[in-house]
Amino acid sequence: MSSIEILGCRVDAVGREAAVERVIALAHSHAPSLVVTLGTEMVMEAQRNPRFRSVINGAALVVCDTIGLLLASRLRGGPLRERVTGVDLVQRLAPRSQRDELRMFLLGGRPETVERAKTLLEASGATIAGAHHGFFASDEDAAITGQVRASGANVLLAGLGSPKQELWLAQNLAATGCSVGIGIGGTLEVLAGNVQRAPETWQKLGLEWFYRLVREPWRWRRQLALPAFLLLVLKETIQLCWAHRDRT
Repeated sequence: MSSIEILGCRVDAVGREAAVERVIALAHSHAPSLVVTLGTEMVMEAQRNPRFRSVINGAALVVCDTIGLLLASRLRGGPLRERVTGVDLVQRLAPRSQRDELRMFLLGGRPETVERAKTLLEASGATIAGAHHGFFASDEDAAITGQVRASGANVLLAGLGSPKQELWLAQNLAATGCSVGIGIGGTLEVLAGNVQRAPETWQKLGLEWFYRLVREPWRWRRQLALPAFLLLVLKETIQLCWAHRDRT
């Protein structure tokens, strides 16, 4: 599996279907494995958070979640070809649950959100071993991991927001007994119907971020990460080109 490093963060060159197959394989392995759905805001956070960057680069699988990473790869002639979002992964894993013995545990969101997402996922064929909201303190970690372990789940879907979800999984996944943990960001909000995803045409054009901004203009500060990210990528790309020229 090929990969590219963007601003110090590894991104694996896998499409949606290959990512699903990889997650299923990890779910039946013995060692706990982290799957990161990497976005531009996360890469920017990793610039000032070495621990978070280390967690990303140590993950079993890092997929390209946002258009910014895709553009960065294309700028360098890199291997990334399509986005793989948390929603994409969960919606494709759900109907494979029974056939591939995937027992999912949902962690995150408000109590009513996670329960709604659980109900709808079960209706789509997913085997949901359990669910717990995301409003808990760090001193409750042992109780949460015990509940997940008791459920018999082998896939933990953590929608706690980044970088919290990745750092939490890195620290607690082994204690849950799950073979794979996936940081899914706001996926539970989408699945529960609280957030409307952009139409497919907007997604294909790479404008899902703009669709969200139009519908939720209060998110404008978060969108500033994209131009800042692209400027850093451009600078890094120029430096790599000069280094390559010097070697030749």
